[in-house]
Amino acid sequence: MKNLKLKFARIEKDISQIELAKMIGVTRQTIGMIESGDYNPSLKLCLAICKALGKTLDDLFWEDDENEEE
Repeated sequence: MKNLKLKFARIEKDISQIELAKMIGVTRQTIGMIESGDYNPSLKLCLAICKALGKTLDDLFWEDDENEEE
């Protein structure tokens, strides 16, 4: 599943994939793969992304469970 929340948060801060990658010590390709849903980042990487973008894990990575059956 694509991570549009991450992409929109990055765009909102006017940060390119390259800039975000440099901020957290990964490649631009890694950021692109996370945004496209082709890579499942570690918790450590998720936290670094959140810190760089001023967001929480809930803001960027947790799915809403409202539509799931109980």
